[in-house]
Amino acid sequence: MKTRKLLIAVSAALAMGWAAGAQAADPVKIALVAELSGPAAALGQDKLDAFMMAVEQNGGKLGGVPVEVLARDSQLKPEVANQIAEELIEKEKVPIVTGISFSNIMMTMARKLDAANILVVGSGAGPAPLAGKRCLPNVFVVSKQNDQFAEAMGQYAADQGYKRIIAMAPNYQAGKDFVNGFKRTYTTPLVDEIYTPLNQLDFSAELSRISAEKPDAVYVFYPGGLGVSFVRAYKQAGLIDKVPLLSVSTVDGTTLPALKDTALGVMHASAWGPDLDNPVNRKFVADFEAKYHRIPSEYAAQSYDAAMLIASALAKTGGDVSDLQALRKAVAAADFKSVRGNFSFNTNQFPIQDFYAFKVVKGAEGNATLKTVSKVLKNSKDAYYQECKRS
Repeated sequence: MKTRKLLIAVSAALAMGWAAGAQAADPVKIALVAELSGPAAALGQDKLDAFMMAVEQNGGKLGGVPVEVLARDSQLKPEVANQIAEELIEKEKVPIVTGISFSNIMMTMARKLDAANILVVGSGAGPAPLAGKRCLPNVFVVSKQNDQFAEAMGQYAADQGYKRIIAMAPNYQAGKDFVNGFKRTYTTPLVDEIYTPLNQLDFSAELSRISAEKPDAVYVFYPGGLGVSFVRAYKQAGLIDKVPLLSVSTVDGTTLPALKDTALGVMHASAWGPDLDNPVNRKFVADFEAKYHRIPSEYAAQSYDAAMLIASALAKTGGDVSDLQALRKAVAAADFKSVRGNFSFNTNQFPIQDFYAFKVVKGAEGNATLKTVSKVLKNSKDAYYQECKRS
């Protein structure tokens, strides 16, 4: 834990090093909240690394404005996230918070930060309530609404003609969102829905049920360390070559380095992949690989986009974060080049974007990577935006 804290301090210090001896206004504080320890640490580290890369590439600035990045580890514990929110409001008085990978953490922090007039630029979690009836004026989500990845994979499953599918996910808000989203586009009734306790790493009982049911395919959402454990167990159970594994947020840059060839053939749906062919993405992937010696994940891509979005807003406001209405307007404009290509905000401040199906394949250097199979949703809007009646 001491090593982890040191790494966080060093990462944040890189962004602040420019300040020594500088004669300038105080930098804008940006808090990045992520899971930096425990099974989900890879997700948070990718977010932090991508965001810091953007800051470092711009000389400690975003949008020409000096910034100070405060990294905070939620530990995937709502009670810790609540303490962090209070610290950021009362002690640090930050104007902007980014990161936040998990929906239970977002649901814990969002309303408190919004009430304190802190702008949230979420780069991970996109829980359904915040996209719809419980939307908040100061909360923007740059990543996706949780259901959307699932809707993309549901559409892919429908296109493949699968008739009997079992869904599995952790038993919390995002897990339920990801199953509901899948069912929105894959309209054939599921054979079964299996919800496992969050942080459960032993799936032997559930895989025995799958073997007995003999479905056409299995659809899962298991991010971070959960995904590594699940895919390994699925392979060891002899299922990976018999029952197609369809996934979201399970096989990506955070898990493929550990899974390697174990994940070959697994399907994945997302708004981003390392082979998306646009200039911004090509540079982002090359820079990330050169700096960190691994392929970035969708979490890194989302966090990099969050940094570029914040940069565009700070450039528009000249670094003035005291006028919250002006800052919100600048963020809503989404005047930046996304690694995902086309990007805009819907009326609920969640993205409108394309979604793709990917397959885990062996890359040119022998490493496991993601290859685009097809675009399955174009300019997709989430299912809840019309419920958002923000005043």
